[in-house]
Amino acid sequence: MLAVRGGAEAFYAHPVEPNEVIERGEQVLVVDFDPPRTVYVQRWRPLA
Repeated sequence: MLAVRGGAEAFYAHPVEPNEVIERGEQVLVVDFDPPRTVYVQRWRPLA
């Protein structure tokens, strides 16, 4: 689920790295979007 235009919308999320496994509930960064409902993500890595 992603926050979009003041609401929440469901997307199919796939890891950018094909062999990476990202567990449900982990924080991620969306790095690419493939319309209409697919996003490519990587693990969120805080800067500090």
